[in-house]
Amino acid sequence: MHHGYVFATSLSLLLLAACSTAEWVNTNNPTANYTLDYNACEMDMTKDPKLQQGNRYFVQQTTERCMLKKGWMLKETQ
Repeated sequence: MHHGYVFATSLSLLLLAACSTAEWVNTNNPTANYTLDYNACEMDMTKDPKLQQGNRYFVQQTTERCMLKKGWMLKETQ
C-alpha cells in the first residue's frame, strides 16, 4: 500500500510540473533578442570539448548559465 501512495504522489507532482511552464525574460533586453542570445550561448557551448560529447543535461545547464550571465531569467507562467 505504501508503494502505491509514493507512486501516486510522484505522479501527481510530475503532472503539476508538466502543467506549469517557464519563459525567459530580460528587463534590459527586448524579447526579440532572446533567440540571438540563446543561439550565441549554444555556439559558445559547442566550443567546449567537455560538452561536445552530447550529454543533454550538461548542455542544458551550460546554456542556462550562459543565459543567466546575459541577464535572462526563467519566469514561471501559469
